[in-house]
Amino acid sequence: MMETVATGRTRIQYIVAAVVAVGATLGISELLAGLVDRVPSTISSIGEIAVDTVPTPIEQWAIDTFGTADKAVLALGIVATTLLLAVVLGIWMHRSGVVVAAPIFVGFGFVGLAASLNQTLISVPMTILAAVLATGSGLYALYWLLRTPGTPLTDTVVGDPTDGVPADVNRRQFMGRAAGLSALAAGGGLLGRRLLTATRTSDVVLPPAAGTLPGVAPENFFDVEGLESIVVANDSFYRIDTALLIPRVPVEGWSLRIDGLVDTPLEFTFDELAARDLVEQYITIACVSNPVGGPYVGNAKWTGVRLAELLEEAGPTDEAEQVVGWSVDRWASGFPIETVFDGREPLVAIAMNDEPLPARHGFPARLIVPGLYGYVSATKWLERIELTTWDGFDSYWVPRGWVKEGPIQTQSRIDVPGKGDRVPVGEVVAAGVAWAPLKEIIRVEVQLNDDPWTDAELTVPLSDKAWVQWRAALTVPEGDHMLRVRATDGTGETQTDVVRGSLPSAATGYHTIEIKARA
Repeated sequence: MMETVATGRTRIQYIVAAVVAVGATLGISELLAGLVDRVPSTISSIGEIAVDTVPTPIEQWAIDTFGTADKAVLALGIVATTLLLAVVLGIWMHRSGVVVAAPIFVGFGFVGLAASLNQTLISVPMTILAAVLATGSGLYALYWLLRTPGTPLTDTVVGDPTDGVPADVNRRQFMGRAAGLSALAAGGGLLGRRLLTATRTSDVVLPPAAGTLPGVAPENFFDVEGLESIVVANDSFYRIDTALLIPRVPVEGWSLRIDGLVDTPLEFTFDELAARDLVEQYITIACVSNPVGGPYVGNAKWTGVRLAELLEEAGPTDEAEQVVGWSVDRWASGFPIETVFDGREPLVAIAMNDEPLPARHGFPARLIVPGLYGYVSATKWLERIELTTWDGFDSYWVPRGWVKEGPIQTQSRIDVPGKGDRVPVGEVVAAGVAWAPLKEIIRVEVQLNDDPWTDAELTVPLSDKAWVQWRAALTVPEGDHMLRVRATDGTGETQTDVVRGSLPSAATGYHTIEIKARA
């Protein structure tokens, strides 16, 4: 028979004990994941299942509301939900006895283990051992907290006296134990999380590209404070993906497979890819979830191998219509095979801004396809390229309501002044960026209130795949004003003023902000 605890505890103490013990389980689990290689985070494992199953409107709401902090909010939500369940467990134990705790803890442990075993790049034996240690430690902590000082673990009845230990002493000792264990659990969990999310730089040394691009020249950018850099630094570049924790992919043992509807399946190690003729391109990429005027767009210098070159060696069959990139975490996106050979030159990128790909941006390799939103093209942590039919596969986001083809819309953004900024009366310099990869930007106009549109000055583009900066000097009278911007691409198309949300094919409308001019 399961041993229970000599008690006399109040309902509050049962609740506190359950919350602390469950918190200790989570903290130990996170600490082990941070310390032991190839042991996944239980919190993140559960979170990724939630991401895969939550309805699209809720997911889009989270992105719109929390932006790139959505993953942290989800992790906190999982912790909070788990601790609320612990409160329920505490109430149940007060009514039915501590004996009910063991099967509940074991059940929670199995749920966490099942979620963890669903991950990739893990050690199954170490993951199982970590789950057993975390669950067992949490259960022991519960019994240790509820046990009356000076008494053995015995099969007693809830509500028994405290064997002569004064109630106030008993209470102080309980709270002291609970506080100490809470601090250890929180500290261990935070340390584990820090280890899991720590940025790890690669020591990979890449050979120079076959054709090195010239550096950014004065005509390529405007020196305006607050204006986004023409080439966004790696640390500042936006990150949007479904991975709650960045996959740790050791370059040793990693390879890229090309298979599916090909004549000759191929496989390349990282060194074999890096030894090929590398090319550099300035390419602007964007997320389809980017709101009008939003931050989920950026321009970088990408270095890699031409995808067309690799596919030509594999030999696509006549049935091949779609190129699918598979990540090590099983995320996948697909795009028409025509985009590989139409001159845009997609890359299997292995470097970003003259450095090996940062882990958060897809190390050791990722796909970059100019002119397409990332949800149908930009597979990070790439391990496989599969050729299939157009109907044979849908990208991760397509069944969730997004269109299957995702060409990047012509867009523009105001960076300076900022929304709600106070500006001086008189001449005000407005500046921002505009992009239409493959189509180029030929005109940007700004408008103050209902005044006529004013042409902005443009920088010389780094490539036909990269954004440009714009700036315009405006005469602003005192008062509150609306400032808006629009861009026209090389096809003669001016971005639409129709306002719509991101779903299903990217947000549209003019980026409009309010400014306040004061003398």
